[in-house]
Amino acid sequence: MPYLDKAQPEILRPVSNLFIITSIVVALFLNGLPWEGLWLMLRPDFVAVVMLYWCTHKPLRVGIGMSWMVGMLADVADASLFGQHALSYTVLAFGGVVLSRRIRMFDLREQTTQVSLILLLTYATYALVHWQVNGHVAWIYFLGCLTSTLLWAPMSTLMQSMRQTRVDRE
Repeated sequence: MPYLDKAQPEILRPVSNLFIITSIVVALFLNGLPWEGLWLMLRPDFVAVVMLYWCTHKPLRVGIGMSWMVGMLADVADASLFGQHALSYTVLAFGGVVLSRRIRMFDLREQTTQVSLILLLTYATYALVHWQVNGHVAWIYFLGCLTSTLLWAPMSTLMQSMRQTRVDRE
């Protein structure tokens, strides 16, 4: 029977609040690295990827409110229009929380497709605010959406491995 060949699902330990906050702070620092030229255009939004991970894996603990607060911190750290990242991360969190069960039931390759649409909507929200303020859209910044999507699989694997699986001795 083919269903007997599948490995048992992993049982993960509960995630501490300190681990969640540390991962978000590390992502904020990674967003603050001095990128220049083409690398600035290709820079993934580390905070968006980490927030989306937590919104899909722990939607009751990390949600829209926390994403808004982290977005405000990102606005201050990036010296951008106050509320621009907050609005984008709120849209991201809404998509992550609403689609959390759907995203988790897929493997990493299929998750990446789902995540790419949420990240595209997040970047579109960011671009819409930029367009309203500056009168033009910098389309080249959508390359960051592509690199953020490509970052999903390795970052998700890293976060899962850091959550320490339990060993069932039965």
